[in-house]
Amino acid sequence: MDATPITTRPDLMARLRSNGPLTVAAAVLALLVLAAELSGSRILVSLLAQAAIISILALGVGMLGRSLNLISFGHAAPFGVGAYGAAYVLSSGVTAPEIGLLLMLVLVFASFFLIGLVASRLEGIAFSMLTLALGQAAYVAISKFRDVTGGADGMIVATPRRLFGIPASTFQDPHGMLLLGVAVMGLVYAGLRALERSKLGELTVAIRENEERVQFLGYRTRAVKAGVFALSASTAALSGALFALYQGFISPEIMHWSFSGSALIMMILGGTSFLWGPIAGAFGYFLLREGLSDLTSHWMAVLGVTLIMVTVAWPSGLSGAFSALLQRLDRAHRSGPKS
Repeated sequence: MDATPITTRPDLMARLRSNGPLTVAAAVLALLVLAAELSGSRILVSLLAQAAIISILALGVGMLGRSLNLISFGHAAPFGVGAYGAAYVLSSGVTAPEIGLLLMLVLVFASFFLIGLVASRLEGIAFSMLTLALGQAAYVAISKFRDVTGGADGMIVATPRRLFGIPASTFQDPHGMLLLGVAVMGLVYAGLRALERSKLGELTVAIRENEERVQFLGYRTRAVKAGVFALSASTAALSGALFALYQGFISPEIMHWSFSGSALIMMILGGTSFLWGPIAGAFGYFLLREGLSDLTSHWMAVLGVTLIMVTVAWPSGLSGAFSALLQRLDRAHRSGPKS
């Protein structure tokens, strides 16, 4: 019997296209953190620590846009609530700091779930304008209640000696917060990714594509949308709590609409083709801002032009551009000589 040799050719590029983007992005982040640690530059390490913290905020904004195609102009509000909530919990001594921080996040989720029940009635620019209005209302409230928040003078964050078993010095040290921020960011990403792959995640995609049809199937779409909005706000609040712990001082500026705009820029820069897109956008934004500010005092104008160029060249952001590159490599691999 003649034996016909069978050649097995694993499609490595197809695997790279499906699983590679996250792996490569994680590898780039690890190399960036390692390079910063080895450089001995405290400024660079501090910059990346801030990027890691704010990337959690960008991840929350991006998750809302990716899941329900809702764009929030007011996510600085839950970010600030998380920061001021953490400052109050740590200074009040009403309960153990760890329990207080967890209860604060639960309270943020519950509050924004109720807000989401109303906001979920709106779509598109109407939803965005409502979040902007709510965000500015929160900013004004924080600025006016001087007896509680310190107003424009800000508020000092009193950290305990240990928090969740971690020494307080770790939270205010750039090296410690960089590692801790990346670790928390990874956990948040893993949780959101698991949720995205669950039945609830599939339901949110169905609502995004055709909400009316999902309603005909008997699902309460408003509750689902409110839950996603609340989860996104809680993610932002967690980012705010880390920010307060790292800075040791907070002021109303972190709740201004311009801060929400920065989070949106990060989301647009990174794109939402992948869940990790806003994370890449956050790190890219911080590094680009730092580099441009060293070159010119008009760095914001240059950053705006850069953002326009990125949007025109890669409408789906950096993550989408990377995916397109892998697809090109895959096509080139498939059209290559067969063995």
